[in-house]
Amino acid sequence: MNQVIEASGTESWQGWVGRQETVSELLSAEKVAGLAATLDIGMSPAAGDMLPPGWHWLFFNPFVPRSALGVDGHPRRGGFLPPVPLPRRMWAGGRVFYSQPLTIGKIATRTSTISKVEAKSGRAGHLVFVTVVHRTTCCDVECIVEEQDIVYREAAAPGAPAPALTPAPAGAQWRTVVEPDPVLLFRYSALTSNGHRIHYDGDYARREENYPALVVHGPLTATLLQNFASELRPDADLTRFEFRGVHPLFVNASFTLEAKLSENPDEALELWAKGPRDELAMRATAFFSR
Repeated sequence: MNQVIEASGTESWQGWVGRQETVSELLSAEKVAGLAATLDIGMSPAAGDMLPPGWHWLFFNPFVPRSALGVDGHPRRGGFLPPVPLPRRMWAGGRVFYSQPLTIGKIATRTSTISKVEAKSGRAGHLVFVTVVHRTTCCDVECIVEEQDIVYREAAAPGAPAPALTPAPAGAQWRTVVEPDPVLLFRYSALTSNGHRIHYDGDYARREENYPALVVHGPLTATLLQNFASELRPDADLTRFEFRGVHPLFVNASFTLEAKLSENPDEALELWAKGPRDELAMRATAFFSR
């Protein structure tokens, strides 16, 4: 359903600002092993090991009854998140601050708070941005603070031209290629309890959301970038990771993770995911401490 976003509607959603929910979950080694196998990473996680950065997105995801799902596979609107009527919902980016690693085999708790709801209009049509702050603790210690940006968008009109592509940066010092096949997307959806049909239902992705093919998960790309950053800096701990999605990536179209040293004095890494047409898909910055 398309709906014009007016100030009065935005004001009604301000009632969701400050809303909280708390979820606790065992950080199971089995689920971590599932992601390691899915990404072809040779690791055998066990209780007491440290959870790699970005892998916390395996946990704290609602698995609601099928009758409580919307047509897109997401939980129906109006629960924790505001009931924004725009039909396309996606994870636009975020900022993750790591102070302590989470421990596999322990119970962790995530408290989520809606901090902002903002409506905008532009060339992309009506947009609503919702920012959620997640605080994750383990063994009574706050380990991760994350600011997550969620965007709601209008439906793409059938036959509408694709948005213009932004070229990926030049000057990469390191790169690695990723081959996203349907099994990778399906397994990541299952591991993260992500029912959004654009990741596994090709007919839905094409006919209902006007994508050319299955869409690679934004959190999956962000996780791969964090893995890449950690491999490039094995002598340091990732303390902050900032990322923003720019253009979707699609199944069976290889993309490249690239990185270079930042020019700032923090010895950060600038990273990005480059699509098959040399377009910028995701941009990120990783900060480290020794």
